[in-house]
Amino acid sequence: MVGVQLITTDLFGELESRAAASPRRRMNHNFHDGPGDNPHRMLNVLLRGTYVRPHRHVTPPKSEAFLPLTGRVGIVCFDDGGGVSAFYELDSAGPVRGIDLEPGVWHTVVALSDVSVCYEVKPGPWEAASDKDFAAWAPGEGEPGVAAFLDRMEALYA
Repeated sequence: MVGVQLITTDLFGELESRAAASPRRRMNHNFHDGPGDNPHRMLNVLLRGTYVRPHRHVTPPKSEAFLPLTGRVGIVCFDDGGGVSAFYELDSAGPVRGIDLEPGVWHTVVALSDVSVCYEVKPGPWEAASDKDFAAWAPGEGEPGVAAFLDRMEALYA
């Protein structure tokens, strides 16, 4: 039917295969039509070992919601200096099944299971230059220090 998109296990499998082939070890699938849409709705497939650089959404301010449909993820929140201010375990089986982050909250996502599929919603539009404010106190993707940073984040859930 026109105007309907189904969220299926076949789609999960296709995205998992694409994530496994990606150096980033994650893949998203947009349900919205383009960067100007509002809101943005997407699936994010995260494989264990993916690194999501800590960031926040401030210009313009945007909230963000995550709901794991399969697997487990950690959401780590930080203060302005990079100290961990809180961390949450989201599990598709519960008891905590999702999170809604206010605009401006420093955060990262940590894959706690081999494969996690998350549904994400945040306001549009998307503009590459202003979508995320990346944390200067955390390494960028592919930079030295990523493995050590990720190890510290995963250790919060040990």
